[in-house]
Amino acid sequence: MNGSVDGSDDEREASPQEMEAPLGNGKAPMPNGMSSQALNDVIHSDIGINVLLSRLKQSIASARDFAGFLKQRSVLEDEHAQGLKKMSRTTYESAQKSENRQGSYALQLADVTRIHERMAENGITFSRSLLQMQEDLKDMSLNIERGRKHWKQEGLNNEKKVKDAESQLEKAKSRYDNSAVSYDKARTGDSSGRAFGIKGPKSAEQREEDLHRKVQAADADYAAKVQAAQSQRQENTSSLRPQAVKALQELITECDSALTLQLQKFAAINEKLLVSNGLVVSPIKGEGADEASGILSMRDLVGRIDNERDFYAYVTGQSSNLPARPAEIKYEKHPALGGSASAPMPAQRAPTQPSAISQPISQPASTNQTPQTSLNQRAPTIQTSIPSSSGPLSGGRQVTPDQSFRGPPTLQTSIPTSSNGLSSPSPASQPMSPAPAPTANSAAPRQAPQLPTAPADTFTKASPTTVGRPQKGPNGVMLPSNNPVFGMSLEALFRRDDSAVPMVVYQCIQAVDLFGLDVEGIYRVSGNSAHISMLRALFDHDSSRVDFRNPATFFQDVNSVAGLLKQFFRDLPDPLFTSEHYNEFIDGARLEDPAQRRDSLHAIINALPDPNYATLRAVILHLNRIVERQERNRMSSSNVALCFAPTLMGQHTGPHMADAGLQARVLDSILQHTYEIFDED
Repeated sequence: MNGSVDGSDDEREASPQEMEAPLGNGKAPMPNGMSSQALNDVIHSDIGINVLLSRLKQSIASARDFAGFLKQRSVLEDEHAQGLKKMSRTTYESAQKSENRQGSYALQLADVTRIHERMAENGITFSRSLLQMQEDLKDMSLNIERGRKHWKQEGLNNEKKVKDAESQLEKAKSRYDNSAVSYDKARTGDSSGRAFGIKGPKSAEQREEDLHRKVQAADADYAAKVQAAQSQRQENTSSLRPQAVKALQELITECDSALTLQLQKFAAINEKLLVSNGLVVSPIKGEGADEASGILSMRDLVGRIDNERDFYAYVTGQSSNLPARPAEIKYEKHPALGGSASAPMPAQRAPTQPSAISQPISQPASTNQTPQTSLNQRAPTIQTSIPSSSGPLSGGRQVTPDQSFRGPPTLQTSIPTSSNGLSSPSPASQPMSPAPAPTANSAAPRQAPQLPTAPADTFTKASPTTVGRPQKGPNGVMLPSNNPVFGMSLEALFRRDDSAVPMVVYQCIQAVDLFGLDVEGIYRVSGNSAHISMLRALFDHDSSRVDFRNPATFFQDVNSVAGLLKQFFRDLPDPLFTSEHYNEFIDGARLEDPAQRRDSLHAIINALPDPNYATLRAVILHLNRIVERQERNRMSSSNVALCFAPTLMGQHTGPHMADAGLQARVLDSILQHTYEIFDED
């Protein structure tokens, strides 16, 4: 393999031994004039083109194989990252459900799942980088392959031209030699045959002369072929072959360098992935850093789970569900058998529970009171704690944020000891004062306790026209409807509470937004009727003191909150969409063109009274948030419309029986164009 072949050899591919020839230790050409003689002997020989083509083919195959590896690795990493991300979100959402453990465990588990989401994001970034590298290698290999085909055709054509010239040279030389031998035989008289011409046999002289002319012609052709072969070989050796060799060397260098660069990049992004995940799991803390700095590792997060505190918080959080203290068990002898006819009942104070009703009852006054006094004792005295900055309660006051979220009202009642049956109100600065002890004059036959009338300055709205019969609240305590909400018109609530959106609507929407957006069948599944009745009593008593941000307030039953909201709208004297505009909404729903139907409904909504418009806007924006989570709660816009349309527009009774489908179409169309009809702010 020393670099030259005989001109008569046919074109052939390089042998395996020739393909294994070193190419400057993988670099072509070697820099700074360090090319070895053996390298030059091979690449500039007749087999140089074939050797370089075979080497370039190997480089392209290696690049394609590594590109395929990168693609498969990218797919695997993406599947792993997407699965990890989905699993983290599912675990987080499951941990937030009320049936799972809460407290420090839920908080730290949420942080642990966020760590896994960040690891998943790192994996997705890594996968995208691999995919980009694969695309780069694929494009590069295609370009190199096109260059290889071009120079293969150019280089091998030039080599073939040289071989063809040398082959013609050999043929001309053979003819020249044969003519010379024949001429020499004729000249020396050694002739074994006779030559015939047109006019008959030729003489020896004529034959010799003919052979001499042939020898001269063959000699001239031979000389021309030699000159052509020399010229072709000289051009190929000095210009064409070096050009093809250089181009092939450059292609080999480009392909090998690109493949090596991608391998280096692959190693770098692998290191980056591992380091990034390591820093996510265990961040590097600076000197003097502590847990207060917010840099916590997964080990630190898990270490902050406090099992005892979680247990204590859960158990004590159920204190609002404690039953009332049972009456004292004692033996009482019947008066007919010698027992006391009347036994004084000492005043007792029921235990005060968080967000519950406190109702200490003292012994009733003497039995010689007038009937009027007995009637006045049916209404309880209510003492509420109002911040000093807000002033006393009055009809039409502005409810501040601090007053809007104070949980269920705390009710304290006491039986007066004065003869007129009235008790003076406690100052606002001293709420929850204990009931006065019974006096000596209060001894009377035991009878059912009765409640005194509330003072006029305790609740401005506590008038005979607004106070309904007491309703049963949490823990079985009867709550008076001092500020009724259910059954009141939106206009009346607006004038009284100075709030365009009623507090019961605001609180219910807030509770469902916080705890019910992902509950399957929200607003379709019915709540507990007993819970709904007790929650209704709380709002009719004093809606400004109900806080649904604490799920214990609504018995951890978000479906009852949804039922309470629908009950409020069903009890309105006039539906939210108003009877006045009912036919206009139905006519608008009959329009087939979606744009015309939207514009028609939009115009009718703008014509609603201000309280109705504000309340409808709050409800629609809330229901739109429900629809956005339909993959989890299974409540599409059509499902929500079927559940809510009768509540907002009026029941399917009387003349409205045939409008059920059109009512649902009205609400469905509004939900589909929520942000075109209402501003989100």
